Amino acid sequence: MSTATARPSDRRISPVFLGIVAVAAVTGWAAWTGFAEQPGLAVFLFVTAAWVVSLCLHEYAHARTALHSGDISVGSKGYLTLNPLKYTHALLSVVLPVLFVIMGGIGLPGGAVFIERGRIRGRWRHSLISAAGPLTNVLFAVVCTAPFWLDALDGVPRDFRLALAFLALLQVTAAILNFLPVPGLDGYGVIEPWLSYNVRRQVEPLAPVGLLIVFALLWIPALGGAFFDAVDALLRGLGIDEADTYCGFELYRFWQTDPLCTPGG
Repeated sequence: MSTATARPSDRRISPVFLGIVAVAAVTGWAAWTGFAEQPGLAVFLFVTAAWVVSLCLHEYAHARTALHSGDISVGSKGYLTLNPLKYTHALLSVVLPVLFVIMGGIGLPGGAVFIERGRIRGRWRHSLISAAGPLTNVLFAVVCTAPFWLDALDGVPRDFRLALAFLALLQVTAAILNFLPVPGLDGYGVIEPWLSYNVRRQVEPLAPVGLLIVFALLWIPALGGAFFDAVDALLRGLGIDEADTYCGFELYRFWQTDPLCTPGG
């Protein structure tokens, strides 16, 4: 089966995506140099833009893997252009994940690309398509945490370091949560091809609300506390202190920054 798309434009990187990358680059530079009058605003824009870039690449990984597994329709749908406006559910794909970040500092991508599973043969291919997205978050987490576990922070400005720590937190939580075997999340997509028809039919109604169920459960103090304790322990193992992620989140929410996280606080 051919894996080529019909038109070169189906794979051309979207100006929308390039614009988001440009925002991340400019505001990252502003956070690094201290050029912005309000460093918190620069950090907010940098982290938000970088987070949306990771959302786009997360969905691109799904689409690209599906393309090479037999679903050539992803090209005509615009999924290979990295344009978030082409996603199936704009609200779930971009708006809700950004709101999750603002409300609770949680990285949780939403469902965005529609894969025509009937075109794909083999359970391993179906599982790999689902795993490709969260594996992209794992790669982002490695990049964001590398300066910390490589002890390469000399000369890195405080605000940029805090922003990077918070962005690493988002990527780690996104990877972990997306690998949960909950209907509607990628982790369930990994195991779904290996489940019996009856099991799949019984849990299918939960798929549209699986994302919201997970988010609601994290608001339960005991469950949310245990989850973030585990995430903090993992980040500490990678050289990122809990104070850095906390102050990174506070700096991101520049409209209500904790005085303890201001220089000299």
